[in-house]
Amino acid sequence: MFRSKKDIIGIDIGASAVKLVQLQETKSGFQLKGLDREPLPAEAVVDSSIMDSSAVVMAIRDLIARNAIKSQDVATSVSGHSVIIRKISLALMTEDELENSIQWEAEQYIPFEMSEVFLDYHILGPDPNDQGQMEVILIAAKKDFVDEYVSVVKESGLNPVIVDIDCFAIENIYCSVYTDETANIVALIDMGASGIQVNVLKDSVSVFTREIQLGGSSYNEELQKKFGLNAQDAESLKLGVDNLSVDTEAVQLVLQEVTDNLVLEIRRSLDFFSATFDDDHVQKIYLTGGVALTTNILPSLADGLDVPVEILDPFSRMTVNEKDFDLDYVKSVAPFFSVAAGLATRKVGDKL
Repeated sequence: MFRSKKDIIGIDIGASAVKLVQLQETKSGFQLKGLDREPLPAEAVVDSSIMDSSAVVMAIRDLIARNAIKSQDVATSVSGHSVIIRKISLALMTEDELENSIQWEAEQYIPFEMSEVFLDYHILGPDPNDQGQMEVILIAAKKDFVDEYVSVVKESGLNPVIVDIDCFAIENIYCSVYTDETANIVALIDMGASGIQVNVLKDSVSVFTREIQLGGSSYNEELQKKFGLNAQDAESLKLGVDNLSVDTEAVQLVLQEVTDNLVLEIRRSLDFFSATFDDDHVQKIYLTGGVALTTNILPSLADGLDVPVEILDPFSRMTVNEKDFDLDYVKSVAPFFSVAAGLATRKVGDKL
């Protein structure tokens, strides 16, 4: 009864690496079956656009071969400027009626030609402020952008069955495994190399999303500029590995300055949420993405936002067999894999 639909491999194509997760669903929840990542060359993926498809294909093939993956069905995801997410209010109608009218409704909210985008939607339910209306999440992604991701998956010899949105993949894993969460308004903040995605959930339903065009690369760029470092050394310093003859105090000042800028942008997003949603306030923040491991990021966010902050660990409530995995390693890299883990929870035929 738990495998009425086939397992899907979650593959997250990020700015710095391709991440892979394979899960198995059991009576007691999910079990981790596969976990790996393959670094990408600099500039292979820029602003979420795939610039070097051959490098991405090679990375995916290496992951599949190294982990002896048998399944060919893949869920991947997209984000960035070519993806539009809108929460809209429409007159109450059936799903069939909305299916027939969604193209026309979307034209009012999507700044692209309808012929150029893939559209999807999810009905949230009645609008609490108007019983004659319903709330709908509307998603549009440019076709040529999505096709880049579909193409590299196919060229890798795999079958792309789902293309999700990064922030919704993280929402999927949060709702699947954080079933003991008591706060009714939480923010899932994905801090990646090229940007930050904010997704606010109210009672486990997404009500607000925003993308911030700052990310982990900001730390690296400032460290490289300040100390004349290469990319690898800057990354090591960012994560607190100091094997260079660099003034530690000066490094911390650079890191803190970038962190303060990130915190300010996140605060602006959460303030906008509160102003828009009847003064609702985020009660807890879950942080994920590689930047979540940056020195001092958690206390800076907690202090700057005055909200409890913790790392979202997609595997903390899963079965992880210590015969198959180094448990310390899985915990240490967990923030990198939230998108891929969320994708791996999907089944063929799922909607959002």
